[in-house]
Amino acid sequence: MEREKLGSRMGFILLSAGCAIGIGNVWRFPYIAGVYGGGAFVLFYLFFLVIMGIPVMTMEFAVGRASRRSVIRGFETLEKPGQKWHLHGYLGMAGNYLLMMFYTTVTGWMLYYFYQMLTGKFQGKNTDQVGQMFMDMLASPQILTGTTIVVVAAGIFICSIGLQKGVERITKIMMSLLLGIIIILAVHSCLLKGGAEGLKFYLLPDFGKMKEAGVWETITAAMNQAFFTLSLGIGSMGIFGSYIDKNEAF
Repeated sequence: MEREKLGSRMGFILLSAGCAIGIGNVWRFPYIAGVYGGGAFVLFYLFFLVIMGIPVMTMEFAVGRASRRSVIRGFETLEKPGQKWHLHGYLGMAGNYLLMMFYTTVTGWMLYYFYQMLTGKFQGKNTDQVGQMFMDMLASPQILTGTTIVVVAAGIFICSIGLQKGVERITKIMMSLLLGIIIILAVHSCLLKGGAEGLKFYLLPDFGKMKEAGVWETITAAMNQAFFTLSLGIGSMGIFGSYIDKNEAF
């Protein structure tokens, strides 16, 4: 059976972005930026993104596109006799399994929160009450198991439709909606009371706070975030690259 290919350049870009843009950038990034000096952390983050993140991402794409195989078989196909690059493929596959365990669980949380929002469960609740609702959800095996099953079943169904008709089509819709939501939230946040202070915190470096947290710790956190941002090191980008048509100038 011939290996299916991505139907368009936009589908490839959105699929890669869908893997990269997630909890690590929407949820985790603001927290660690606050811990490590705001704009000071952002400067190191952008530095490692350019000098390390983009080159590694390009190499992962190249491995996938050249081999047109899975994360394990890709290295086995391209490595020379006696080399051990295929061992990295096994590490990448293990990383993908661990990442799937994390994301299916957290996506289940979000699904349940969405249900609670639609049914008005958050109305009239203060911060402590909403926090207790989260703890109650974590204490319920039925809720956690049920939402995880729904997420996994939805993923299996989309993948079963096919690459172009399933994964690529759904990704285009969901990433377009995500982009619209992020723009709306960004504009709304800037217009809120204290929005200017928030922009200063994010854009102006606070080297004093960075020094308090530890310069080496800041550098390490920025490097980790750069790799986390692009989903590097586990072969995700290599997998997407393996579905690029070699005749297309991606």
